[in-house]
Amino acid sequence: MSSPLTLTTPRPAPPFLEMPHGVFIDGREQPAQQGERIASIDPMTEQELTTIAVAGPQDVDAAVAAARRAFASPQWSGITPERRSRILYQIADVIEAHAQELATLDSLEMGGPLAGTGYMVAHTVEVFRHYAGWPTRIYGATAPSAPSQLKYTTRRPLGVVAAIAGWNGPVLQMGYKIAPALATGNTVVAKPSEQTSLSLLRIAELITQHTDLPDGVLNVVTGPGHSTGELLITHPGVDKISFTGSTAVGKHVLQASATTLKRVTLELGGKSPFIVLDDADLNDAATAAAMAFCAGSGQGCVAGTRILVHENVREPFTRLLTERMAAYTLGDPFHPATAMGPLASRGHYEKVTGYIGLARQLGGTIAGTGPFGDKDLFVGPTLVTGLDNASRIAQEEIFGPVALLMPFHDDEQAVHIANDSPYGLAASIYTTNLSRAHTMAERLQAGTVWVNTVNDMSTGPLPFGGMKQSGIGREHGTDVIDAYTETKAVVVNL
Repeated sequence: MSSPLTLTTPRPAPPFLEMPHGVFIDGREQPAQQGERIASIDPMTEQELTTIAVAGPQDVDAAVAAARRAFASPQWSGITPERRSRILYQIADVIEAHAQELATLDSLEMGGPLAGTGYMVAHTVEVFRHYAGWPTRIYGATAPSAPSQLKYTTRRPLGVVAAIAGWNGPVLQMGYKIAPALATGNTVVAKPSEQTSLSLLRIAELITQHTDLPDGVLNVVTGPGHSTGELLITHPGVDKISFTGSTAVGKHVLQASATTLKRVTLELGGKSPFIVLDDADLNDAATAAAMAFCAGSGQGCVAGTRILVHENVREPFTRLLTERMAAYTLGDPFHPATAMGPLASRGHYEKVTGYIGLARQLGGTIAGTGPFGDKDLFVGPTLVTGLDNASRIAQEEIFGPVALLMPFHDDEQAVHIANDSPYGLAASIYTTNLSRAHTMAERLQAGTVWVNTVNDMSTGPLPFGGMKQSGIGREHGTDVIDAYTETKAVVVNL
């Protein structure tokens, strides 16, 4: 067998790559009005896969107008809850039937191993099936009233939802937004990252061909965030923005939404603590800690990049963690032995390696594989020690396979260090003491706390989102009803 770093030959070439792609509006793909295009790049080869359209003002206007017409049409607004459920089940079935193709497109564009992108597509299928059960379960309520009156509430969809996702989980992140938006009766204009647009364009095409979703309910505009994304978040015809991405961009989205008081859900950055107490199963904890910051090459908002270890078990845990890190083999995303692919782009590679250089400058000790060299985009598992939680390595989101290990001497200090961050997305605790686990989980400032597990994402039942600068609102759970509907109160004199 060839080395995982050897380029897989022949490269996977789904037929969808054989032509340039436009925007998807009102049930069909069409060229962007201004004709501008950008390349989709394979980070393994840094070669062009195909080109995608840059949607300009006319295209975004057309997409929002199509979504607005579809929202008002009886073909969507007038269907029964049961019919809406069947359409969501159809979408899940279509994604499942084309899972290999969609995972391949994501691996080609973002560099993630096929096993990882395949998992995310399968997870998305379950997300749509979860939300398929919702249309028949969105209830209003009656309110106490005088005998001469009837007072009640209903839940109504918001209207047109702008769904904007990042490049590190294209199908999955869009599923988290599109599924609840459709389940609650909204229509969608989706803008994927310009780095990873192909899978969503393919999904839109497949949905049109194989489901009963009316034209205009799901539209896709492609292009950079600073141009196409800006047009979408400031468009007066958009009622809600659901955004996943960096905290800096999330703040801009929130500011832009104020002009028309758009509803906003923001799932933003993280700097998750991974806490190992002195009574933890160190083998399990080391395996999970390596996965927490190495899976997906660390390009995940929940990545456990601050590893806090009780000083009594620091040495044996560090030894075990280093062994587990060595199992994360770098290579071509389509090689079966690959555990970590290249980073997603040249610019991102330079950012991550810049932080590794900064860690050295600050006096940190570096262990692990590190960067391979500028000829490719590979960065292996990198463990930093010798720096404290006040350092930039601890406080800033690196978004790569770089973790800082820090000791603590008691539970109080562990909680203090964990919470001493502008972020509050997720946290993990490893312990065999259930009382300590619950006590610490209650005190951690994080939207999700995992105990003796890590990166355990819900397909819908549990809410997901962050505290502090990790976001506003929640995806999934019953909270999402509030995110995609508004309550209408009705008073009737009898």
